[in-house]
Amino acid sequence: MICPIECRERSRPFPTKSWWITAILSIFALFQIACGPYSFSSSAASHIKTIAVPIFQDQTSEFGIKEKLTDAIIKEITRDNTLRVTDRRAADSILEGTILQVTDRAGAFTTDEKVQDVKIFITVHIKYEDLKKRKIIWEDDLTQWGTFNPDEGVQSREQGISEALSKISSEILNRSVSGW
Repeated sequence: MICPIECRERSRPFPTKSWWITAILSIFALFQIACGPYSFSSSAASHIKTIAVPIFQDQTSEFGIKEKLTDAIIKEITRDNTLRVTDRRAADSILEGTILQVTDRAGAFTTDEKVQDVKIFITVHIKYEDLKKRKIIWEDDLTQWGTFNPDEGVQSREQGISEALSKISSEILNRSVSGW
């Protein structure tokens, strides 16, 4: 039995071209609706273009750590290139902080109960302020850590401190300029 043309068109095994176009446009529209409220731009206000990062305060007995942290933050901000680092008089915003604590804690042990690695935790208090509008954008205590091998001496501990400071500076940058 021969089926009329209408019947053959309705029983096509593959969707028509117009069906594919409609499906693609629908998916695109759904994507636009779902992602519409999110922004991938900086959360920093549009009037903030520059930032001052004065040397951090230090409430610990760690020699040179405030300079290392300040330098790590400036390096991270410069690398990101969202804000330009400048002195306080010319800045739209300021990032100030205090190193509150540096603590060494045993991490892993060997089978004969000897310390295999040590985690060094650094806690800082950070305040990021909009100088133009005279308001605090965010303020918080942050803690990050690095590891070192106690058998390798002071240089290994310094590498652990550098690791923790790098994590802190990345977190500060992310909280200051990301739009998430």
